[in-house]
Amino acid sequence: MIAVDTNVLVYAHREDSPNHLIANKIITQLAESTQTWAITSPSLHEFLAIVTHSKIYKPATPLSLALEQINCWFESPSLVVLHESIGYWRTFQTLISQSKTTGAQIHDARIAALCLHHGVKELLTADRDFLKFTSLKTKNPFT
Repeated sequence: MIAVDTNVLVYAHREDSPNHLIANKIITQLAESTQTWAITSPSLHEFLAIVTHSKIYKPATPLSLALEQINCWFESPSLVVLHESIGYWRTFQTLISQSKTTGAQIHDARIAALCLHHGVKELLTADRDFLKFTSLKTKNPFT
């Protein structure tokens, strides 16, 4: 299973992103595939926080359109949203202990732990901070 990080979702949604065409193609291919793909619940929340933030985007995406975008992704029958479940906390603790993660990077560790906990084979992300989680394979689709 492939998971998609927040930045790929943002780029796919925001037409003013220099990576929009590539990200949109990736999401479309995943959504139309019969193979399971995933988004973590924290990435959905972060997507909303970023695209609706008026200090990041001018104009920001209206909340109604951002929610509509997420609902469009939910229409993909092969999409799985990854949530914390029994056993997640042990995976998270192991990951942050091994990588010595603290502070602001705890958010990335949460996403990485969710991916590992649910058997994700690869996380598509442009965020190099995920490289510190060596047990999770990542791929930057924009390089």
